[in-house]
Amino acid sequence: MNTLVSPSLLAANFLDLRSDIEMINQSEADWLHLDVMDGMFVPNISFGFPVLEAVAKVCKKPLDVHYMIEKPERYIERTAKLGAMMMNVHYEASVHLHRTIQEIHAAGMKAGVTLNPSTPVWMLEDIIEDVDMVLLMSVNPGFGGQKFIEETIGKVQRLRRMITECGSEALIEVDGGVQGETAPRLVKAGVDVLVSGSYVFKSQDPYKTIRELKAL
Repeated sequence: MNTLVSPSLLAANFLDLRSDIEMINQSEADWLHLDVMDGMFVPNISFGFPVLEAVAKVCKKPLDVHYMIEKPERYIERTAKLGAMMMNVHYEASVHLHRTIQEIHAAGMKAGVTLNPSTPVWMLEDIIEDVDMVLLMSVNPGFGGQKFIEETIGKVQRLRRMITECGSEALIEVDGGVQGETAPRLVKAGVDVLVSGSYVFKSQDPYKTIRELKAL
């Protein structure tokens, strides 16, 4: 399987979002990654439903919605109504994770679970067969442009082993500090989906950058 690329809207130009989304539409990007932050679960506020709804109208790529918020289950129906392909919730923010995953599936979306850098992958052992994707944060969530946490490579390898042993079909996605130097190592360790923000949107040639990430 080719590496999937999900550029992160957080690094786009918010004064000219339409142009950046047109670039994504015309590029080889597979998905568009949307980081929703509430200022409670993470120390930053990003954007909410007015932006999500506007983006959903013009983006032709599947929406990969990542909720860095408390009680994400409150927004399952509304996220499904957007036409989102993937709803991703944090393990640390979901008290009844199994129920939340079931509700996401019942709403017609794929279900993703995100782990913060300090959360070990074995925490997902009893649920790995129910999820469509696991997102490993390779920076502390909340802000773009942070330095990649090296331990993520070993974490990806451990998660890949767990998925293989359980017979799960879950994809592995990584978000944070994904660029030219870290991306090849992540793919080699077993990553299926690369989330990249600044590296794509601030690139001199975003089309070429996306193409190069996909070729890994």
